[in-house]
Amino acid sequence: MKLTLKIWRQKDAKSTGKFVTYPIDNISPNCSFLEMLDLLNEQLILQGQDPVVFDHDCREGICGMCSLYINGRPHGPDDAVTACQLHMRKFKDGETIIIEPWRAKPFPVIKDLMVDRTAFDKIIQEGGYISVNTGGSAEANSILINKINSELAMDAAACIGCGACVAACKNASAMLFVSAKVSQFALLPQGQVEANERVKKMVKKMDELGFGNCTNTYACEAECPKLISRSNIARLNREFMVAKVLG
Repeated sequence: MKLTLKIWRQKDAKSTGKFVTYPIDNISPNCSFLEMLDLLNEQLILQGQDPVVFDHDCREGICGMCSLYINGRPHGPDDAVTACQLHMRKFKDGETIIIEPWRAKPFPVIKDLMVDRTAFDKIIQEGGYISVNTGGSAEANSILINKINSELAMDAAACIGCGACVAACKNASAMLFVSAKVSQFALLPQGQVEANERVKKMVKKMDELGFGNCTNTYACEAECPKLISRSNIARLNREFMVAKVLG
């Protein structure tokens, strides 16, 4: 495959960035998107140019590090995959591909395609955990949990915190991410002890960090690589209202 890449290059958060065009050839349709970027960087290094900086870790669709905006979509033109699991067969020979970092105020650009997503870590630090002493590992059948609730909690826990929901939202809302992290505990008895404080603290921190309000366009759900349901946002709102009423 022969491709033209228009890639956002930016020295740091304070610098003005711009798109730079790079031609690349002999790309296998079976290689992943990040492997294609690796080949580009090898080409740039051999030419004495700075390689393109992009974030990655596991390359197995698990960690959520590969936060790339590709041709106007978070993680590219495939559904329910991260950029590292996107393959070049999804593109046409001779195509021009536009590659950008996430565009959100709470996710400032570090360099090129890499953004600072520690805002998510700060939200988790406010309550995305269970701190009460639950004792040792209990017998599996000693704590009875409704099967539907347990499955919903597991579905919510599948969120990898990649930030695609924020990138897809015109208000840069983090509601899908926060609702998933609240839901995975709110649905289980172990998480209900701190439920009221958890939701209030996490929502407060989300607002402080500059994330916008939910737009109700469901773009977050549509672009989520783990198919996190928007029903979690409704649950978050219910949990928050109950917490505020109870003080």
